[in-house]
Amino acid sequence: MTSFSCSSNVSSTLLISIWVSSLIIASAGNFYQDFDITWGDGRAQILNNGELLTLSLDKASGSGFQSKNEFLFGKIAMQLKLVPGNSAGTVTAYYLRSEDSAWDEIDFEFLGNLSGEPYILHTNVFSQGKGDREQQFYLWFDPTADFHTYSILWNPQRIIFYVDGTPIREFKNLESIGVPFPKNQPMRIQSSLWNADDWATRGGLIKTDWRQAPFTAYYRNFNADACIRSSGASVCNSNSPGNNDNAAWLSEELDSTDQERLKWVQRNYMIYNYCSDTKRFPQGLPEECAVNNSS
Repeated sequence: MTSFSCSSNVSSTLLISIWVSSLIIASAGNFYQDFDITWGDGRAQILNNGELLTLSLDKASGSGFQSKNEFLFGKIAMQLKLVPGNSAGTVTAYYLRSEDSAWDEIDFEFLGNLSGEPYILHTNVFSQGKGDREQQFYLWFDPTADFHTYSILWNPQRIIFYVDGTPIREFKNLESIGVPFPKNQPMRIQSSLWNADDWATRGGLIKTDWRQAPFTAYYRNFNADACIRSSGASVCNSNSPGNNDNAAWLSEELDSTDQERLKWVQRNYMIYNYCSDTKRFPQGLPEECAVNNSS
């Protein structure tokens, strides 16, 4: 791992205070080095010399893991292969989350299904403990047949969700109009496989069939280019010396091709967008919807 000074083309008005003593690039490692199994009583396992991690769920318990490091901005990627067959009632969650009571969070959640039906990919963004920013998508492939890459770009200007390199959602920093944006709290990567049959499949109508247990999800090829929290404090801003091309993600944005791909996904595969739910917000849609709603 290489030390660098976080520099970018961020406007000088975006002075981002980062509670770190050193900002470093974290490259691909293995699960033994990068993650701790946090719960599940043996249902989570690290295999193949740290190259593969599995989470399992049975009627007694699910399981989960989290990163050893905390990140403040980064480009995070993981390959997942989801629970096959009848996974109704189960949720595989893969997300970034801070630890404070008014937490920040960036979510991928995969909602299980009856065999042969498509998974629903549920996304959300929390800032200072407030979420309610859900967008849901069908996937254009079978996520149980092979591994696929799910990525999050998080920089001072935006959060972008990617599936196999295709952007599916962008949440922009709109603090200028009073919308909180995750930027001050470092977050850990976390994942869990758990039973949510009270809501996960058709609003809770379809319950988990425990005869299919154990349910298992698979993880490999974690990679992170990120600012990592250590101790003390530092600053990441446009005036930092020593610009480093390896930190280009700090100012990355969607080009015209990616903007078209984003629109294609939202036009063809989005099934729920909070920014279109006028019944939910009878007093008016959230302020960010005018800018963040790209559908």
